[in-house]
Amino acid sequence: MRLARYEHDGRELSGVVLGDDGDERVHALPGGASVLDLVVAGLPAARDAGDEAAREPSVPVADVRLLPPVTAPSVRDFVTFEEHVEGMVRGGSPDAQVGAAWYEAPTFYFTNPHGLVGAHDDVPVPPGTSQLDFELEVACVVGRAGRDLSLPQAREAVFGYALFNDWSARDLQRREMAVGLGPCKGKDSATTLGPWLVTADELEHLRDGEGFLALELVAQVNGEEVGRDLLSNASWTFEEMLVYASRGTWVRPGDVLGSGTCGNGGCLAELWGHRGRQDPPPLVPGDVVRLSAEGLGAVENRVVAGPALSDLPAVGPARRRSRERHRRA
Repeated sequence: MRLARYEHDGRELSGVVLGDDGDERVHALPGGASVLDLVVAGLPAARDAGDEAAREPSVPVADVRLLPPVTAPSVRDFVTFEEHVEGMVRGGSPDAQVGAAWYEAPTFYFTNPHGLVGAHDDVPVPPGTSQLDFELEVACVVGRAGRDLSLPQAREAVFGYALFNDWSARDLQRREMAVGLGPCKGKDSATTLGPWLVTADELEHLRDGEGFLALELVAQVNGEEVGRDLLSNASWTFEEMLVYASRGTWVRPGDVLGSGTCGNGGCLAELWGHRGRQDPPPLVPGDVVRLSAEGLGAVENRVVAGPALSDLPAVGPARRRSRERHRRA
């Protein structure tokens, strides 16, 4: 089942999407229920609501504005593709190797849940960057609360999946990472989630023998393919990511976990690292990024001009202070 959150005729609605090959139609959920309501209720109740919605009038998906399918309480973004990490570290030095710490656990950072954008929304260039990039990922959405989950519990806790594009300002990110903390404004402005939420049962037939979802992933910029990979080339499954995310803390319904960027051109910076030059070039206003995944659909966003840094309130450099100790008189 595919669940969408959308705007139509000035109203925000949620619904079930039926049809294929450009003829998709969305049927509003009964009683004004949201996708998150169905995530909380669980898959059996969601199926019942979807069946009821399918009997109601529908509108073409092409006539609505698709929103991020859930309003996420939190968004964790992992880094689980070794090839992607190889390309990123080689951007700093051609001889650099993936650090040993990466292999020890499925590392993630928290990104901005308020920065989620829809499948076809315009994406403004973040203030102060000249190196805007996309990242082709898949996300899972948590369907039940839990803490210190086991692998079987994590499997039951995954409600569904969606495409995920972690838009990245690479020059801002580099400066911030040099401070010794995770990415901040370099990842803060926008994350595409959509086009809809596909329930986990729809993709079970695509699991490989090791439990990975073998979805084909494709990235295009202005109609030209720049990346292609399989989701099963990740080094950890979503269940393993969820086990790690829940260690010592709670995960809640609606929480989003990104897989991290796939390899083989899942973002421009990886290609820059492997090639030793910015080829293809960073994204600029007018560029259109289309990401697709087998079984999940596609998202397509146009880059537009954002506010100039010079037009925004300034934040100056640190005020340097003496290293001597002082006491208030």
